[in-house]
Amino acid sequence: MIPINIEFFSEHDLYIAYMPFLKEGGLFIRTAKSFELGSEIELNVLLPDSLEPSLIKGEVCWLTPLGAQNGTPAGIGISFTDDPDKIRHQIETMLARQLNSSEPTLTM
Repeated sequence: MIPINIEFFSEHDLYIAYMPFLKEGGLFIRTAKSFELGSEIELNVLLPDSLEPSLIKGEVCWLTPLGAQNGTPAGIGISFTDDPDKIRHQIETMLARQLNSSEPTLTM
């Protein structure tokens, strides 16, 4: 399992990285590293205004390579597979007003 640490400094940063269209939720992580679809990931996520990070297990379900169209940054989408701290609920509560926004994100 590949460990990744990610910290979100603002709700806006979290909004553009969150992937609510995945069944269990997920996050887009900016990275230039190469990953394969299906790779198991252990995310250590620190949400805005949180004092301690949450551990989430997931798998790579999305790849955006370097040099992608429209200047989209390189990175990977992680689909949550084990969310013991219920971070998806915490994210959706935090972003409740923004989830139906038409503002573009790093995914869709």
